Amino acid sequence: MMKIIKCAFCGGTGKDPFDLLSPISHCLVCNGTGSIELAEPVKKCVFCSGSGKNPLGARVTCIVCGGKGCNTIESNMACQQCNGKGKSSDGLPCTRCGGKGLN
Repeated sequence: MMKIIKCAFCGGTGKDPFDLLSPISHCLVCNGTGSIELAEPVKKCVFCSGSGKNPLGARVTCIVCGGKGCNTIESNMACQQCNGKGKSSDGLPCTRCGGKGLN
């Protein structure tokens, strides 16, 4: 089953949130539609806290969810390596769960 969610990267506007190419450029994540379709079950991305933006400070999409703000999950068990935070001690995505916080 699929679920349609608002694009986290552009906030549902369909426009590039950083105006990198031009003020009329469309969002590279949702291709200007303002929404994304994901397979269920869906959970908010723990790596970017659902913002869709890279938490390391760059003006690019989250490297875990690809800018969607959510991930399709396959397990509800918290990752034992990162304790469900999705980040390793250096701030990069956890290598065991891929930054999703779940195993």
